[in-house]
Amino acid sequence: MIIKHINLLLFLALCIGTLDRVSAQGLKDQRTLFNWSGSDAVGGPASMDEPLIGDRPDFTESSTTVGLGVKQVEMGYTYTFDNDGTTQTKSHSYPEMLWRVGIYADWLELRIAYNFGDVFGATESTETRTTTSGGEDLYLGFKIALTPQDGILPETALVLQTTVASGDDVFSAGEALPGFNYIYSWALDNDWSLAGQTQWNRAMDAETTRPYSEFSQSLAIGKSFSEKLGGYYEWFCLIPDGADSAPVEHYMDGGFTYLIQNNLQLDIRAGFGLNEESADYFAGTGLIFRY
Repeated sequence: MIIKHINLLLFLALCIGTLDRVSAQGLKDQRTLFNWSGSDAVGGPASMDEPLIGDRPDFTESSTTVGLGVKQVEMGYTYTFDNDGTTQTKSHSYPEMLWRVGIYADWLELRIAYNFGDVFGATESTETRTTTSGGEDLYLGFKIALTPQDGILPETALVLQTTVASGDDVFSAGEALPGFNYIYSWALDNDWSLAGQTQWNRAMDAETTRPYSEFSQSLAIGKSFSEKLGGYYEWFCLIPDGADSAPVEHYMDGGFTYLIQNNLQLDIRAGFGLNEESADYFAGTGLIFRY
C-alpha cells in the first residue's frame, strides 16, 4: 500500500515538474490552468457554437471543462444484469444526473450529481425475492482543466470529488467518501482519439460497512464517423485495496453518440464483465444538453 502511494506521488511530481508556472494575475484568463513546459499550445473548452463535449456515456470522462458561465446537464438510464449461479440480480439506475457549470475561469467547473437505484434479487434455491430502492448519496466535485495537448503530451484534467451522506439508508455510505480522478487524452487525428483515467476513491464495503481504497483504471478509443455520429470502445476495471468482500472487476463496453445540434446529444451504450466477479452485462441510454 505504501509503495503504491509513493509511486503515485512520484508520478504527480513528474507531471507538475513539466508544467509552466502561471501568474496569479493571469489565472482567470487561462483556458487551462497550466501548459506543458516550453509549449505554446492552446486548449480549453468548446465554445457555444461548437459541438458540446460530454462526460458520458463511457466510464472515462472528458479531459475538458464546460467553460466559464456555461451549464451542462448529463443524464441517463442503465440496466445491469448478473447471475452468480445462486442469485440473479437486476438493477435499474436513473436519472444519473450530472450538472456541470463553469465557474471563475474556463479551466474550472463545479459538478453536482444525484442518482436513484432499484435492485431486484432472486435466489432460485429458496425462491427468495428481494427489492431494494432508494436515492444514492449526493456527489460534489470540481474539475480542473490542467493542460492542452501538445504532440504526444496529452490534454489533462483533474477532478477532486466527494460524496455527501444524504441518500436512503440502503444506498448511503453513512459518511463522506472523497476521491480524485486524473484524466488524459490525445486527439490522434480528425477522426480518432485515445483517452484514459486513473482514479482513487474511498469506498465502503457492502457486507461489513468498513472503509477501503478503490482504484480504477480505464482506456478508451473514440471514432468520429461523421459530424454528428461518434462511437467508442473501452476497457475499465475497479480494484479494491483493503476491502473485506469487494472484488476486482474488469469490463469492456462500447457505445455511440448522436449530435442533434451543438447543444444537444443522445447516446447509447452496452458492456459486459470480463471476470466472474463482474456483472454479466449492462446497457443504457442518455442525453446531454448545454445552455
